[in-house]
Amino acid sequence: MKILFVGGTGLISTSIARQLLSSGHEVVLFNRGQSENRLPEGAQEIRGDRKDYANFEHAFDGQTFDVVVDMVAFNPDDSRSAVRAFKGKTGQFVHCSTVCVYSGPTQQIPTTETEPYHSIGGYGKNKIECEKLLLEEHSDEFPVTIMRPSHSYGEGGQLTRSWGAASSFVTRMREGKPIVVHGDGTSLWASCHVDDVARGFIGVFGNSKTFGQAYQITGDEWMTWNTYYEQVAEVLGARFEPVHIATETLRAVAPKLSGGTHEIFEWPSIFDNSKIKRDTDYAGQTISWREGARRNIEWLDQNNKLKAEDSDYEDRLIAAWREGTSKLPSHN
Repeated sequence: MKILFVGGTGLISTSIARQLLSSGHEVVLFNRGQSENRLPEGAQEIRGDRKDYANFEHAFDGQTFDVVVDMVAFNPDDSRSAVRAFKGKTGQFVHCSTVCVYSGPTQQIPTTETEPYHSIGGYGKNKIECEKLLLEEHSDEFPVTIMRPSHSYGEGGQLTRSWGAASSFVTRMREGKPIVVHGDGTSLWASCHVDDVARGFIGVFGNSKTFGQAYQITGDEWMTWNTYYEQVAEVLGARFEPVHIATETLRAVAPKLSGGTHEIFEWPSIFDNSKIKRDTDYAGQTISWREGARRNIEWLDQNNKLKAEDSDYEDRLIAAWREGTSKLPSHN
């Protein structure tokens, strides 16, 4: 197959493209050339800015593709331009969306693709509009498939955390320092290594069963945030010392470090992946969180990507929290 990526150098798309190249497919990347390209040789690159809609749409004149994968459509104007660019020129249009199209409290846990659209953040709201527009345009001339990843991680990126700077908690654990965990650490979470996410994407390529459908591609291994951090500590050979602070308090005193708790991390974020397993050959998550974290930390170390950003503030916050709670009246 000949597959075009709009974007193509991000975490998920890099893994997809690598797997496609290793299987002998033709891979074309359209991007600005400003991000590091970690792909092996063999991918064709077209330089351009997809926000320059007129030039973007004419960049593919006279070309056709078996699959077009749009990894960087973040508002409906991007998707409108993609329709103009690729209608009648591709056997399938795959839009990378997000489970944030239903961020906040969901109607069912685990959440399925039948969950109504609702988002409490701008990112998710824009992705909703992209999805709606594309599904309305779905036709024989423009077959659309929607993919909704959640937390996708792996070599090439940071490990996320539920509060604070993503780059800091691994370093703090290594130094024997406590880390802040929002709430009591028992809300549910699932992470999926990009190599597994990529296999899910590839499973829909050229698969007519997936035309006109939306699919979650998320982790099957559900865990609490406490477990998430505990397993990272085990990989490091370090001790996990959580300091649980009420989410509302964190938002009040450190809003910039707490933004993710409002839209995502406060709520149980676990999803049912049975639909993609039913319609494709994707069998589910193969890389455990512990193993994926080990690989990711190894890459971060090799590339000198770990820092202790905002670590001094975290020390001061923990000290103040402990001092404040020690003064609360007791009741025996």
